[in-house]
Amino acid sequence: MDAFQQFLKTFFDWRAMGEVIPQMLTVGLPNTLLLAIISGVLGCILGLVLAVMGISRNGVARWIARVYTDILRGLPAILVILVIGIGLGPTFRMLTGSTSPFPLGILALTLMAGAYIGEIFRSGIQSVHTGQLEAARALGFSYGSAMFLVVIPQGIRRVLPALVNQLISLIKDSSLIYVLGLLASQREIFRIGNDAMSNSGNLSPLVAAGVLYLILTIPLTHLVNFIDNRLRIGKPVKKEPDDVAAVVGKGV
Repeated sequence: MDAFQQFLKTFFDWRAMGEVIPQMLTVGLPNTLLLAIISGVLGCILGLVLAVMGISRNGVARWIARVYTDILRGLPAILVILVIGIGLGPTFRMLTGSTSPFPLGILALTLMAGAYIGEIFRSGIQSVHTGQLEAARALGFSYGSAMFLVVIPQGIRRVLPALVNQLISLIKDSSLIYVLGLLASQREIFRIGNDAMSNSGNLSPLVAAGVLYLILTIPLTHLVNFIDNRLRIGKPVKKEPDDVAAVVGKGV
């Protein structure tokens, strides 16, 4: 019984959670969303470039995209963040005069997201039947126009669930930026919980941070399922009143 009470006191101290949650909501949550959204948008742009390079007729472009994707997907995320944040830190400070590691954290997340999103886009584009490209070319489109106006939009639509999943991963990976030593006003959810844990020796603030991550990611998970079902099944067709009456009449 004493061990269970100690467990509750260590991980579910409501007073410790209550002290840290306001700061998580006012400071940590906006910074977490900022990291995930900016790196997600930039990662989509980079990923689209990598996807186009990956299916290009140019062998050098395909090789560059393949090497980049293999390296960035194969390295641990924490290592990429350290290499970008610490390795480029002096150059960044010299060029900008800023000591904030926040932009470097966004850059690291963007580079990693681009590698994953590039593969998502590539698979989606290649899943589009070649007849779509051939039909567009037959109508007079150039190869580039046919790809960007016909094939790529269809491919992106097919991989929307995977893109939302990648956004969920970015929200969680943003917690790793704390290793760069963010300013007090730039701390994300996990860093605030980690600082509170270090000061009190209690792990409850980290549990509170985990709950906030769940609040962010669980709705997105259900959104993925909704999009996936809608793409597979399609939008439900509502029957007109006349159609319903006709069906009832036949039954009678």
